[in-house]
Amino acid sequence: MILAGDIGGTKTVLAMLIRDADGSLTCLKEETYSSQQFPEFDDILTAFLPAEGIITSACFGVAGPVVNQRCQTTNLPWLLDAEALKIKLGTAKVKLLNDLEAMALGMLSLPEDDLIELNPNAELQTGNIAVIAAGTGLGEAILYWDGNKHHPIATEGGHSDFAAQNTQQDKLLVHLRKIYPDHVSCERILSGIGFSHLYDFLCDQGFAPHCLDVPDMSSGIDRNAVISQLGIAGEDALCAEVVRLFVELYGAETGNLALKALATGGVFIGGGIAPKILPAIQNGNFMQAFKAKGRFMPLLDKISVKLSVNPRTPLIGAINYF
Repeated sequence: MILAGDIGGTKTVLAMLIRDADGSLTCLKEETYSSQQFPEFDDILTAFLPAEGIITSACFGVAGPVVNQRCQTTNLPWLLDAEALKIKLGTAKVKLLNDLEAMALGMLSLPEDDLIELNPNAELQTGNIAVIAAGTGLGEAILYWDGNKHHPIATEGGHSDFAAQNTQQDKLLVHLRKIYPDHVSCERILSGIGFSHLYDFLCDQGFAPHCLDVPDMSSGIDRNAVISQLGIAGEDALCAEVVRLFVELYGAETGNLALKALATGGVFIGGGIAPKILPAIQNGNFMQAFKAKGRFMPLLDKISVKLSVNPRTPLIGAINYF
């Protein structure tokens, strides 16, 4: 039996599969858990594992830096250790991957029906592939091309510095420095909480009146979801500008990653946010910001940029690791 997991700051998905004689996989069980409701990952494992059966291999994509097969999760108080998991699971074949590393592997297995091409000028090319995903946090990874196949490379690029590109973004950076005086990273904007940060910034700038339908942070309601939903529906001018600005910033950072990886093989966009704001991603603003790199605009203009609408992509990568 194969155990695979996608461990994120919001939810954790575990799957148990068996490999048939012909090499195909059959899923025996798959469950989704709210990560915040469990003090430790071990508690989820205990709830999920069957009373009987032998685990032959296990692979987990984890939202955090994996160093020496240990991971302190970025947005959870969990510490995962592959050596401890080997003992608990009774198998020597246990692998921890960064969640974007797992997502990158999963992208290579997706059918074309699960991918939406955003660049109408894209040309088929070989080379490295960049992977970016905004969700609870901002993940970035690279698929290195060795001339024959792609190899995943984990990064923590989502925590690199936010670089303002115009006057509005200059003011946004000043606003964010008041909240995060030590370091303003891209993840502070390009993640779920980013919608609230952008909304509060635009309120402070007097862009439009406060929307009465947007709750306070202390309300217990998902404020970020409300802002993005109102913005996509065009029901509030302030929320609509939040979504537009979010997409502009997302496109710019995706272009940055494409340059750093020299991703002539293309870009994959994952994560939970992009499919929920798909009309805004597809209206051209994302690609305009993606390509706005001065002398390198002609290079980026030909790069394929595909958005995954399959939420199981990181799990698929973990399943197919061994």
